[in-house]
This record gives sequence, structure tokens and C-alpha cells, in this order.
Amino acid sequence: MRPQRTSIHAVSSWVRRQPPKVKAFLAVVSGMAALALLRFIVHDHDNLFVAAEAVHSLGISVLIYKLMKEKTCAGLSLKSQELTAIFLAVRLYCSFVMEYDIHTILDFATFITTLWVIYMIRFKLKASYMEEKDNFAIYYVVIPCAVLALLIHPSTSHHLLNRISWAFCVYLEAVSVLPQLRVMQNTKIVEPFTAHYVFALGVARFLSCAHWVLQVLDSRGHLLVALGYGLWPSMVLISEIVQTFILADFCYYYVKSVFGGQLVLRLPSGVV
Repeated sequence: MRPQRTSIHAVSSWVRRQPPKVKAFLAVVSGMAALALLRFIVHDHDNLFVAAEAVHSLGISVLIYKLMKEKTCAGLSLKSQELTAIFLAVRLYCSFVMEYDIHTILDFATFITTLWVIYMIRFKLKASYMEEKDNFAIYYVVIPCAVLALLIHPSTSHHLLNRISWAFCVYLEAVSVLPQLRVMQNTKIVEPFTAHYVFALGVARFLSCAHWVLQVLDSRGHLLVALGYGLWPSMVLISEIVQTFILADFCYYYVKSVFGGQLVLRLPSGVV
């Protein structure tokens, strides 16, 4: 096991020494390689979206375990949970009035558990809540997402309010993890359960992004037309890619920490 750890450490040290442009290039190449692999081994790409929701649910389960067993919410961002509850509530509304399917049930279950996490942080475990570290102003993301939704939204036959609401939840989901990353940036040390939860979010975001990208490739671009006209189809893909890249840096250090045998994740200065 030690030679493997030594090799991983050598590779990670080499990557860390590279300039930002090289790191970005390596990230893009790694992402493309992962997409090519998924396209080869997963025949029904709709399964990627289901897998993304399953991984997200697994991450929330880890979070619930942390709150119930350790009786602490230290390191968790209440604001990220609130943003998650907001976009899930809006998406549930849109699903009921626009397109009800199995994903609506999964979203409802995630919404209920997210409300429970918010309740635990606000009331039951308030003494351990690191409010001074959770200092990301959520109106910095809510207001821009609302304005963007007013300007760029689906061009389908649904009611205008519903189309704007759908765009708003897509944009807000893309940036809902930012307060959690700010908390980790402020503390620099991330305990295991929180790290597992955020890593699960990163994996879920990548699988969801892979689902959309591969669906577009398989349909030779026809899926973009099905989503509507104008800038909206491109914004859907961009939102998925943004979510993935927001968490990519953290996921890199998480994997490095796990293979290095470290139980506590220590983030270098400037990460996330």
C-alpha cells in the first residue's frame, strides 16, 4: 500500500507545482476522459441522472448520521442548506405544474430531509453551529439568479411564471454549495462526515453534468432544441458544468486525503 501512496503523493505534488493554466488543462482532459469512459460503460445515459440523485441522497444520509450520532453541526453551512431547500421547493412546484415524474418523488424526499437538517442546525444543535464562519451573504447568489432567470428562461408553451421559476431553480442549484465551501475555506480543516457529504455532492454534480453532455452528444444536438430556443439550452449545460467545476478542487484534495490515509481533510490556503 505504501508504494501506491508514494506514487499518488508524487503525482499530486507534481500537479500542485504546475501553473493554473496547466491545472485547468489537466482538469479538462480528466473530465473528457471520464466522460468517454462513462459513454462506453453506461448504455442508457438516463441512468446517470438517477445515479446522481442516488449519490446525493447518500451524501444527505451521511449528513444525517453526523447530526444524530455526533450531536454536532460544526463545519456545516446553514445557508447552503437553506439555498438547497429554496431551489428544491421551486423545482417541486415546477414539477407539479409542468412535468410530474419519478424525479419529483426523489426531490420531495430530499426536500424533507433538507428541512430536517435545517431544523437540527437552527434549534437542536444551535450551540455547535459556527455562525461566524458561515458568513456568505446568500443574497449575492439569490438576486443574480433571479435576475438571470427573468432574462434567460425556457421558451416552451408553459406559463411565463413557471418558466422563470424553472430557470431560477436551475441557476440557484448551480451555486447553492458556495456557502458550504466558504465555511470550509474559513476553517481550513474539514472533519470526515462533512468531507464525505461535500464529496458526494461533487460526484452527483459530475454524474448529472455527464448525463446532459452525453444526451446532447447522442441526440446530435437535437436535445438542445427540445429544451427550447435562444440562450436557455446553453445555460442549462453551463449551469451543470459550473456546478461540477465549483466542487472539482475540493474533490481533488478529498481523494488525495483519502489515499493518503488522513481522516481529517486539511485544505491549503486559497482552495475553494
